Amino acid sequence: MSSLYTRSKEYTRSRKAQSDSPPSSPSPIAKTLRHERLSRLEAAPNPSTSESSYSDRASARSSAYSRRESRLAALSSRADDESNRDYKKLYESALSENQKLKSKLQEAQLELADIKAKLEKATQQKQEKTSDRSSMLEMEKREKRALERKLSEMEEEMKILTELKSDNQRLKDENGALIRVISKLSK
Repeated sequence: MSSLYTRSKEYTRSRKAQSDSPPSSPSPIAKTLRHERLSRLEAAPNPSTSESSYSDRASARSSAYSRRESRLAALSSRADDESNRDYKKLYESALSENQKLKSKLQEAQLELADIKAKLEKATQQKQEKTSDRSSMLEMEKREKRALERKLSEMEEEMKILTELKSDNQRLKDENGALIRVISKLSK
């Protein structure tokens, strides 16, 4: 039992020590609440007088509770309003940023589609040119082969022609010799 007594004694000492020292830095809300409590105490009637009755104290207590609840509601509504405003501002900024990004994305997609169309057109033209070139090359190759064939044929004809000329010359010479022999024989 003595141990319990010493503990409770120490507990009260520590509470007194805490209450004796001033708070390090009370928050603004704590200051306003303390100020309101003091003002209510000053405004409240003295309970030791005989004029205050039980109903007066009960009504004062209920009005104090209602004032406290309205104060707390006002504080929470202010905090809610501030947080709602913050969320609303954040939402609006995120929404505007999303709209900007969507417009940039649409511009980029349009530009990409335009570039793709230009690229496809260029590749198609290149393919047409290469196909035209290849068809022209094919035609040129055919013409070249045909000309080479004609050239080889003409060369062969030239050879034959020179042979024929030489044969013709030989025959002319033989004919002339025969004519001379016949003319000598006929004389």
